[in-house]
Amino acid sequence: MTSALAFPHDSIALTERWSAHNYHSLPSVVLVHGEGVWLLDVDGRRYLDFLAGYSALNFGHRHPDLVAAAKAQLDRLTLTGRAFHTDQFGPFCHELAELTGTEMVLPANSGAEAVESAVKVARKWAYKVKGVPDDAADIVVASENFHGRTTTIVSFSTDPVARDGFGPFTPGFTVVPYGDIDALRSAITENTAAVLLEPIQGEAGVVVPPKGYLAEVRQLCDATNTLLIADEIQSGLGRTGATLALDHEGVRADLYTLGKALGGGIMPVSAVVGRADVLGVLKPGEHGSTFGGNPLACAIGRAVVRLLATGQYQERSRELGAYLHSKLGEVDGIAEVSGRGLWASVQIADGGPTARQASEALAKRGVLCKDYHTALRVAPPLVITREEIDFGVNAIAEVLG
Repeated sequence: MTSALAFPHDSIALTERWSAHNYHSLPSVVLVHGEGVWLLDVDGRRYLDFLAGYSALNFGHRHPDLVAAAKAQLDRLTLTGRAFHTDQFGPFCHELAELTGTEMVLPANSGAEAVESAVKVARKWAYKVKGVPDDAADIVVASENFHGRTTTIVSFSTDPVARDGFGPFTPGFTVVPYGDIDALRSAITENTAAVLLEPIQGEAGVVVPPKGYLAEVRQLCDATNTLLIADEIQSGLGRTGATLALDHEGVRADLYTLGKALGGGIMPVSAVVGRADVLGVLKPGEHGSTFGGNPLACAIGRAVVRLLATGQYQERSRELGAYLHSKLGEVDGIAEVSGRGLWASVQIADGGPTARQASEALAKRGVLCKDYHTALRVAPPLVITREEIDFGVNAIAEVLG
C-alpha cells in the first residue's frame, strides 16, 4: 500500500476520498511545517498563521520550551491511566490551580469533554448540596453559544448547522439571550444548578458582553445559590490580554473550563478548575478519563503554565491586540471589528466578497485566516510581531479593497 506521506500533493484527494466531510478546509493548501507564526506548505510556500488553531496555538507553532517538555517526557512515561500516581499529575494540578487562582483541578482531554464534565459536576452539586430534587436540575445557557459538538452540548446550541439532525436532545437546559440580565433573572429558578457562559462568545462573532453584565451575572448567581461556569476554552490562557477573560471584569467563576492552549498546540489537554467544595462532590468511579491527566499531557501543561506565569504573553496580547484592532479599524471594506486582545472578528461590509471568498484570497496572499458566517476570525499566536500584524492586515486590505 502506498503511503500518502510519499505523495503529499495527493493529500487533498485522499482526504476527500477517505475522511468524513465534517470540515470545509481551504483548497490547495497542504501544510507540512510550522514555526512561530509561520507555516510552510508542500511546495515550500510560506503563510502567516492568523488563526492559531482556534487559540490552541497561543504560543505559536513548536514553541521550543513546549517541544522540549514533550520530548523529555516522551523519553520517560506517557500513560498509565489514573489507576496509579505519576510524578507529573500532582504538580500539574497544583500549578494550574495557582495560575488560575482556583482550588481544585479535574483534567480531561478535549474542550467539549471539559464542558461535559462541568455539566455533570454542576448537576451533582445541585443534588448533593443545593437540594434540587433528583433529575430536576437545570442549567441556563446563552443563545449563540459554542461549547462543543457532543450530543448533550448541541442540545442547547442555537446554531442549526450544529444542531439539526442530531436529536433527540438532552433535557435540562434553558436558553436566554446573551447579555440580557433581565432574561437571565427570569430564567433562574430554585432548580437552577448553574449558569454556563462564555465571557466572550467566540463562534457568535467574538462578542464582548455589555459592560457590567458579567458582574451582574455573578451577583445574581450569589443571590440564588447558583454556580457560575465560565467557558474559557477559547478566551482563556492569555488570548484576550489576561490569564482568563473574566479577569477583565474583576469577576470570579465557581468553575472554569479550559482547553486548547493548555496543550500548547502539541496535544489535546483540557481541565475544569474551580472551587474545591464544588469539584469535591465527585467520588471515585463517578467520573473518569483514561487519558485525562496523562504524564505527557501534564508535562506539556506544566510548561504552558510556566510560560503564562511570567505575564509576558498576557501583556503581548494586550499591547499587540490594541495595535491589531487599531490597524483593522483603518481598513476600507470592514464594517465592524469586535473582540479583545489578539482576538478579533472582522465583519465584511456589504458589497464585498463573502467571508469564504476572502479567506481563499488571503491564502493566495500568504495569510491563513478562517471564515465564519459573514466575518473573518483573526486570532494569531501571541508571539506575533507588529510587522507580522501589518503583513496580515495589509493582505486583508488588499482583498477587501
